[in-house]
Formats: sequence, C-alpha cells, structure tokens
Amino acid sequence: MAPVILFPAIDLKDGLAVRLEQGDMARATVFNRDPAAQAAEFETLGFRYLHLVDLDGAFAGKPVNAAAVERILETVSIPVQLGGGIRDLATVEAWLEKGVTRVILGTAAVRDPDFVKAAAKAHPGRVAVGLDARDGFVAVEGWAETSKLSAVEIARRFEDAGVSAIIYTDIARDGLLKGLNIDATVALAEAVALPVIASGGLASLKDIEALLEPAAAKVSGAITGRALYDGRLDAREALALVAGR
Repeated sequence: MAPVILFPAIDLKDGLAVRLEQGDMARATVFNRDPAAQAAEFETLGFRYLHLVDLDGAFAGKPVNAAAVERILETVSIPVQLGGGIRDLATVEAWLEKGVTRVILGTAAVRDPDFVKAAAKAHPGRVAVGLDARDGFVAVEGWAETSKLSAVEIARRFEDAGVSAIIYTDIARDGLLKGLNIDATVALAEAVALPVIASGGLASLKDIEALLEPAAAKVSGAITGRALYDGRLDAREALALVAGR
C-alpha cells in the first residue's frame, strides 16, 4: 500500500504566510511574516513535500507572490507543489524551470480543460488538478465563483491526460478546523482512476487516523494548515502515525 503523504500548507498573501477561513481573503490570519523560514521549519520537522498557494495570484489570474515562492524554493530541498494564478503554459513552464516539482491547476480545469491536458501531456507527472468544492460544485477564481460542475465530472475529464493527482478541498470546512470531509474525498477517489489528496478542515490526529482506515485506502494524502500552525496537530506525532501505516 502506498504511503500517505502529509502536505503542510503555506498560503501566500501580500508576501506573508497566512490562513484563510473558507477562502475569504478578508478573514486572513498571518502566521509567519517569513514564508521561507516557515518552509524551512516544516522541512526540519520531517515533512517531505510542501503545498504552496499564491492566494493573490488565484484572484489575479497570474502569479503575484513569485518572490516569496522563489525564496522558499531557494531555502528547502524537499519537493514543492504550487497553485494559484497558473493559467497558461508559459507560467507552468516558468515555475517548473524555477524548481517547482508540481503545479496545481484549478480554475483552468473548469475554464480551459484543453490547456490542462496539454500541460499534463507536455510535463507528465508534474501537473495536478485542484478541485475546490462548495456544496459539491467546483468553485473558481479564488473561490469567488461557483461553477455548475461537480468535482467528479471535472476529475473524469483528466483521467487519461497524464495528470498526477486531484487535490480535493471542501471549502465549507477550509480553515475552520471542522475535520476533513472524508466521505466526499473517498467518494471522489473511488470514482476516478487518479490519486486524490484531501484538503480543507484537517483538525487533529483523528483526521489522519480516518485517512489510514481501509475505507480510505484510495486517498493518497492530505493537506494540513491551520491545525499545524496553532498547535492542534503535533507535526511529529502526525508524521509518526503516517509512517507507521
């Protein structure tokens, strides 16, 4: 059985590491004014993959926090996946050339699936699709708009496209420590032939224990944010739990 990967999240707003509540930019808490130092701390704790989001970029439709991302890439040696404001092939390639291991395409998966397929074909294994759902329907443009498409509908578009993973976020839980939406994540993982990563609401070791249950065997990882920053989730305990699977 493949190991579950735990991804610590660094969300970037105005060059700072923040966490939002339900994707609302007006409800941002600054957790570290030096995102590169935060990334280094996560690496020291033993995490083996970082999850970065350019929040401003997600709204602007182009990279905004590039300087902060580049400093993180210079600081850590573990792989980094990045989402937010990546809407064309030139931006995909620029980030991959700068050292990002995997780019995450969210809005483009709804607006321009042909671009996502072209990017995945050109860079196999280095493109993930981010599906952020509100009441089961995928939201776009930094979660400011909700589409009429379900996560399963969109995920199925990319099953044979060379996409490396689906990152599924329940917006209603994101940043609120309500616990992962295990049922919806498992349902998506069972509906598509792609690795699915859970995101949104991870609150404690109980969420990780639920991911390690046989019923969730098709879920390949989880992203943790606020719980890690405010101490509700002990990094070493969480990593030890995952390692013992």
